[in-house]
Amino acid sequence: MDAVTLEVADGIATLTLNRPDKLNALSREVMRSLDAQLDVVAGSRGLRVVLLAGSGRAFSAGGDLVEFDDALRTDPARLLADLRFNQQVINRIEALPVPVIGVANGLAVAGGLELLLCCDLILAAQGARMGDGHARYGVVPAGGATVRLRERISPSRAAQLFYTAGLVDAETLQAWGLVNEVVPADRLMDRAHTLAREIARSSPESVRHIKALTGPSLERNRRFDAELQHFAEHIRGNDIARGLAAFRAKQPPPY
Repeated sequence: MDAVTLEVADGIATLTLNRPDKLNALSREVMRSLDAQLDVVAGSRGLRVVLLAGSGRAFSAGGDLVEFDDALRTDPARLLADLRFNQQVINRIEALPVPVIGVANGLAVAGGLELLLCCDLILAAQGARMGDGHARYGVVPAGGATVRLRERISPSRAAQLFYTAGLVDAETLQAWGLVNEVVPADRLMDRAHTLAREIARSSPESVRHIKALTGPSLERNRRFDAELQHFAEHIRGNDIARGLAAFRAKQPPPY
């Protein structure tokens, strides 16, 4: 079973995170599968729109913290290499020349939120909750959240998500400007495809130029590198080990 599935029809590519039993946690397998599927997407002729969705009851619960903990204990250099790879995959989604619609069917936290932040538009199911949970388990964001979240919502709203590590409902995030539409769960994919078809009817050349013109500047790349540098410093401290151990034990972290 592919960790990320891909369907392409009528110029619309649908990428689906396919690890529902683990709430689509972003394991090494998932991120490498996503990277491979992006190779296929990049080579798709006549592509107009990409949908990014999750299977089961969550979009993505974020990074696989059990893998994080194992790597931190045995090979911190591998953990840093994985994070750099993950950041590159997320940046590939943002850099796609066609619009990308994030389809949040449920929970999207930490790395899951970072995936949504690289999408041009975000649709969410009623009842979906999102947040940046990194600080809860002593982790520093390394998938672009510290760059992209402050671009999408106000700095004070972003600060609330970062520092509390709490979850916010989709309706509130729509009011904050992060989510475009909140849709009943049973209509979410239908609405996503309807919106994709509306985009697909526009001039593909115009849409590609507009995305290029309105996209992020190259200057922000230094801030992505800064995330990884801070993570490298962070693993020499105590909180990440405490947080990941607490996650594994299903207990509150003892900070």
